Amino acid sequence: MNGAELKATLAGGGRVYGSMITHGRNPRWVEALGGIGLDYVVIDTEHGPRSRAEMADYLAAFANSPVVPIVRIPIPTSHYVTMALDAGAQGILAPYCETVEEVREVIGAAKWRPLKGEAVRSLMESGEHVSDATRAYLENRNRNTVAIIGIESVEAVNNLEAILQVPGIDGIFVGPNDMSISVGFPDQYDRPEYQDIVKKVIDTSEAHGIPTLVHHQTADLSAHWVRQGARFVLHTTDRRTLAEAYRREFAALREVAGEG
Repeated sequence: MNGAELKATLAGGGRVYGSMITHGRNPRWVEALGGIGLDYVVIDTEHGPRSRAEMADYLAAFANSPVVPIVRIPIPTSHYVTMALDAGAQGILAPYCETVEEVREVIGAAKWRPLKGEAVRSLMESGEHVSDATRAYLENRNRNTVAIIGIESVEAVNNLEAILQVPGIDGIFVGPNDMSISVGFPDQYDRPEYQDIVKKVIDTSEAHGIPTLVHHQTADLSAHWVRQGARFVLHTTDRRTLAEAYRREFAALREVAGEG
């Protein structure tokens, strides 16, 4: 699968399945990731300590992988968007967006790279291209680019309808930790206040034909949001999956040995 195929699957009402890479940085891990049935991965550079060179090497390994690499950039600015795409990402996740202006900057950089300055600002505001030739060239050049916008606060939800009017958004991301803090109940994912606002994000986005990612760590929580309509399924992290697998299998061995 490539970015264009991932977008086509979602546009047709389907689901795609992925995970977040928070710790892996050795390109040799990509071979393993390519064989477990993932459609995409989100490589975290917002909280993950990766250099630009490390990210580029890791992304290069995905060139021969069936998994679509998407980078969560540190902040929602054009510089970080183009830096990730230039390094080989097929998409970006821009965290903690709250305004239409932030989203326009992110989408302009993602979908119309390398157009810059007043040309891209004018395009995002008016929809007018420099020329038909430039439009066709840029559409083809960026055909695989997936653009995901992070809606992670009450303020962002209040502005969601306006944000969704910006053309070019391929997905809406909900970060549960940030959202639950903003709602006033940190990490209390069973609170109706949290569940209601996430459901509102899913329903509002789907009404505009845009799927939602809700990134939870347990299968039960992820399954809950799949049942609530999340189609851009983002589940767990490499760190947690590795730790849980080791914990589960060694517990089973200790039980066999009578040490459980």
